Amino acid sequence: MRRQRIDYGQLVEAALRTVVRDVLRQFAAGDVPPPHHFYVTFRTDHPGVEIPDYLRARYPSEMTIVLQHQFWDLEVGDDGFGVTLSFNDQPERLIVPFEALRVFADPGVEFGLQFTLGHETATDPGEPSALPLGAKTGAKPRPVQDTDSSKNASENGDGAEIVTLDRFRKK
Repeated sequence: MRRQRIDYGQLVEAALRTVVRDVLRQFAAGDVPPPHHFYVTFRTDHPGVEIPDYLRARYPSEMTIVLQHQFWDLEVGDDGFGVTLSFNDQPERLIVPFEALRVFADPGVEFGLQFTLGHETATDPGEPSALPLGAKTGAKPRPVQDTDSSKNASENGDGAEIVTLDRFRKK
């Protein structure tokens, strides 16, 4: 009988996606006061993502949206969320499964999550990482370019450091 190992990375990412779901539900209900607002980066090529064709052509792999002032009809389900945003003064409905998430950030309180399972990134696949944001001014989260623990984002000029779970793992 072959024993399978516990996939902690998958379990942690599933739990963190639940955090995003719960926060967005509170936000949709009007229970989240300023300074909270959200940057959500998601894979546009992930199955289940529904965006207009012209946006998919402009953002073929991923896209970041801001949920702060100008959004409408935020609906949050168990597996994803839908929201209407304005693009060139044209309202467009987006449907995003939680499995498509890459980054969820709340720059108002300097909090962020980065999801890596099933995505090609510079971080170790299967390990989510915390993404503390460098400024309360709404700095946009950026894809990870270098996760060497000896270098941090402040050396790159944006003041944030990517912290992966590998830093705390016994080697």
